[in-house]
Amino acid sequence: MHNSLILITGGSSGIGKAAATQLHKQGAKVILQARNIEKLRKAAYDIDPSENRVSYYATDLTDQNAVALAAQKIFENEGLPDVIINSAGSGEWLSFKEATLSHYRSTMDSPYIATALTCKVFFDKMQERGTGHFIIINSAAAYFSFQKTTGYSPARWAMLGFSRSLQADLFETDFTVSSIALGKVDSPYFQNNPVSEERIPKISNRLIPTLSVEAAGKIVAKNVRTKKAVVIKPFILSLFVFLNRFFPSVMRWLLRITG
Repeated sequence: MHNSLILITGGSSGIGKAAATQLHKQGAKVILQARNIEKLRKAAYDIDPSENRVSYYATDLTDQNAVALAAQKIFENEGLPDVIINSAGSGEWLSFKEATLSHYRSTMDSPYIATALTCKVFFDKMQERGTGHFIIINSAAAYFSFQKTTGYSPARWAMLGFSRSLQADLFETDFTVSSIALGKVDSPYFQNNPVSEERIPKISNRLIPTLSVEAAGKIVAKNVRTKKAVVIKPFILSLFVFLNRFFPSVMRWLLRITG
């Protein structure tokens, strides 16, 4: 890790910040990117008060021009990242009746558009070097159909489709694409979206353990080293995904009656 330069979107809090903390401890230089400058400044201080091997850039990751401008500043000030960790994301769990028109655009903008723009702008520079590692952090919602998630779930399915398409596109190159899907994480997301937490199917809450944000950060940090293509955690969640593949109607029924 001592020679690695790692960019983490959504690095000001939650999983992104936890992953940055782990990677910094292992010797990597981390670049945090998010919208709120104050949160970024605090996250950088929490990771290392001396700000040694940690920097940050406030960016609206859904804005094409802002992403390109920030990337140019990062190239000039920090260098070309070896690893891009896409952890930025938002979106409430809303039913079709509850959702507004703006809800669908905002939930697709972040995480999907933010991830696609970030990967593309850095890939264009990485091609000259010929190597790079893209890590896409996703939700278990990418594998299932939950009630009251008509904006949230499609955006996560888009993230899964993007990661799989990118893996196919970069096949037989020296680029690596990793897709990480996590179950419920005890992160600020649910503190900011209590209604979303209430709507998680009861079968999931009872059978799939909640990950601490620190545990989630360790999973992401480990993937920087292992470069595994697909990670689904915790383990019981991977079993649910497996069962859903072969018994989709049964899984749909279970999720709906417990939703």
